[in-house]
Amino acid sequence: MIDLGTYSDEDFKRTMWSALRMVAIAVAVGVPLLWWKLGWASAALFAVGALISGSGLFEWLHLMTALMARMDAGGEKPVKVRPLGRVLTGFVLRLGCALALLYVSLKYMHGSVYALIAGLALAVAALTIEGLRLLRRWTV
Repeated sequence: MIDLGTYSDEDFKRTMWSALRMVAIAVAVGVPLLWWKLGWASAALFAVGALISGSGLFEWLHLMTALMARMDAGGEKPVKVRPLGRVLTGFVLRLGCALALLYVSLKYMHGSVYALIAGLALAVAALTIEGLRLLRRWTV
């Protein structure tokens, strides 16, 4: 059992990495199945959606780690943390790259849009599963 008051930064990182692992497993299983059932274009759209979804989780991990380190420091300079401006710049650049990747993949790959949506939804599904796992172990 985990006490809600003892949920730490390390627990957050472990949860996010577990969600990223879950996305990677879903891609490893989903791409061959979609390729077999719907063709290479749908499998590629699923992979593009999963890449965008996973990069969002990864960027969120960096952003929250940088913010939590600054909050924990209490005004003192935190150690071994990427500068917040660099993290925010990476976040905005990732959003721009995701937008460009979505545009190019929808314009030139004529696969199933539902496969792309499924790939994009992987991060939400993984975080929901991880949240349910945590809820099952928590005591309030």
